[in-house]
Amino acid sequence: MGLKTPLYDSHVAAHAKIIDFGGWDMPLHYGSQIEEHHAVRRDAGLFDVSHMCAIDLTGARTRAFLRHLLADDVARLAVPGRALYSCMLLPSGGVIDDLIAYFLTDSWFRLVVNAGTRAKDLSWIRKHAAAFGVDVRERSDLAILAVQGPNARVKTAALLSAVHRGAALGIQRFAAAAVDSWFLARTGYTGEDGFEIMLPGTQAPETWRALVAQGVRPAGLGARDTLRLEAGMNLYGNDMDETRHPLESGLAWTVAFDPAERDFIGRDALVRARAHGGALLVGLVLEERGVLRTHQAVSTAAADGSVGGPLGEVTSGTFSPTLNRAIALARLEPPPGGRMPQPGARVLVDIRGNKQAARVVKPPFVRNGKPLIEIQ
Repeated sequence: MGLKTPLYDSHVAAHAKIIDFGGWDMPLHYGSQIEEHHAVRRDAGLFDVSHMCAIDLTGARTRAFLRHLLADDVARLAVPGRALYSCMLLPSGGVIDDLIAYFLTDSWFRLVVNAGTRAKDLSWIRKHAAAFGVDVRERSDLAILAVQGPNARVKTAALLSAVHRGAALGIQRFAAAAVDSWFLARTGYTGEDGFEIMLPGTQAPETWRALVAQGVRPAGLGARDTLRLEAGMNLYGNDMDETRHPLESGLAWTVAFDPAERDFIGRDALVRARAHGGALLVGLVLEERGVLRTHQAVSTAAADGSVGGPLGEVTSGTFSPTLNRAIALARLEPPPGGRMPQPGARVLVDIRGNKQAARVVKPPFVRNGKPLIEIQ
């Protein structure tokens, strides 16, 4: 038996298929992963993400601490409620975890980190927080619900009073606010608009039922993965980990090298990596029938159609319900004496011993319900 969120009984009552996910008993789907995926793209879907870990950091030097801890710079957060997506790095530049940081007051930030990395994240944060006099509090009393889709915000706000409804609908993208007993963030992991609601765990089942009554469809981990991959969003452990740095994981945009005097953990390693170049994360779309999966080898395609040299491998792959085509993220190295395949280039992917053609594209594949790449 694994760890259970406050919504476990709700999932069982809804006949969810329960699987182990990072030590947690979580719903994979409630009958049809494809229908759940489409519900999020076309209307509104509801995810239990209470296995994620919220951490409150408090103290006079909290901002200085996070400027040292994270690759992006929280000095950019000037308005209370604004959020920042960043990576927490080893001195080698490897990614300990990716997370969201919310600026609440000058002495209070909230982090949300991944479930599978909870223990090591807390240990790392506490180790480095001590020197800054920052208090670290794991918010295990909170549940987190993600309501995602084009109608997600309106359906969520319908549960609130008129005064609170206006406040909820006024939250800017990638920002959060305290609304009644909720901490309501306009963030997500699907490529759709919506809210992530942090609320007392005791209120989670009632809120879940109320959202379902509004026509929000429960969705499980299966749909969450196909949605995030269509949106070109990384999954920790697949597209990045402690052996890979952000620049080779499609996350260069999350690193703030300026100002030069900011001494964040992993900075020196990233400066060296930036100077030398190397692997990059790209998108792939399979041209034929088949499914792209993690660790499939990617090779160059010679002009005559024969297999060329190795380029790298798929880090995340799936069948895209929106595009009706297999898609993937892949980490590729420039071939010896050559250049990195550019968008539009043709490569070959080894699928069970068969070399199948795929096209290199720039992620995301889908955003706000609309395909962003041309299907040939």
